[in-house]
Amino acid sequence: MNYGYIILQKLINMVNSPKYIAIPVKTGYIKPGESYNIIIERAKDLLEDGDFLVISETPISISQGMIVDEAEFEPTILSSILADVWSKYIWGYILGPIFRIKRRTIENLRKLPHEARTHKKVILDYYGLKHALKPASEAGVDLSNVPGTFVSLLPDKPGMVALDIARKIFKDPGRDVTVMIIDTDASYEFAGRKFTSLPIAVDGIKCDLGVWGYILGRFGKIIGPTPLGISKSHNINETLKIAQTAEDYHKKNEMDIETVYDMKNMFDGDITGVTIEMLNSVEHTPAVIVRMC
Repeated sequence: MNYGYIILQKLINMVNSPKYIAIPVKTGYIKPGESYNIIIERAKDLLEDGDFLVISETPISISQGMIVDEAEFEPTILSSILADVWSKYIWGYILGPIFRIKRRTIENLRKLPHEARTHKKVILDYYGLKHALKPASEAGVDLSNVPGTFVSLLPDKPGMVALDIARKIFKDPGRDVTVMIIDTDASYEFAGRKFTSLPIAVDGIKCDLGVWGYILGRFGKIIGPTPLGISKSHNINETLKIAQTAEDYHKKNEMDIETVYDMKNMFDGDITGVTIEMLNSVEHTPAVIVRMC
């Protein structure tokens, strides 16, 4: 085997790989039922032809009113077993270490509060058992960036939403851009196949695998956040690179509230007491413009 040739080829690929820059789109808190057009208004003066406007799924879900108050649900025997036995003990103490999931995730599973029983009930009702069996981040349902005991479900028809936003931008300010809606939940690759545990994803990523996708992902590699919808099709590898660039920006931005733990740290207390006014008191970055340079 010619290792020198292989190394040279990798160097050539690195040089020829496109480079991207990320430009944040800042807004206030997008409230339930409030139009997502505010993202367009804040982005349009920054956009250029050929850009990607990558939008986080939670503000779209909240805008659509895709939120649920978990305080209105009563846990069942099944949801209690899934929270107290399956997630907290079997995954927290046995399967988690075996599958080498993140140490922080294991610690959080071992400290699951009683409210997790109700959360599992919501997942069972909206997405079914295979998603409720996932120990954490079930079905991409988000506990962050929502007030009180609410959670946000996945957005409704994210591909259509992405197309609607792209058309509005093409009309005013007349920019031809690609709009993508992403979820921070991972996509994986194993044996040349791309997949995610999430119920929905763009073409090229097999979806709706629930806990089975999560387990199979332990044997594959994480290839980045999951694109849920896109306004026009692109090569799936390029799509994933664009999504990862946007995600990298969010991870570097200390003010972003990406997880429920970020929200707890920001507001220093019980997240069930977080109000819309508190959420509106901090700057939000619902979208990132990704540009090839």
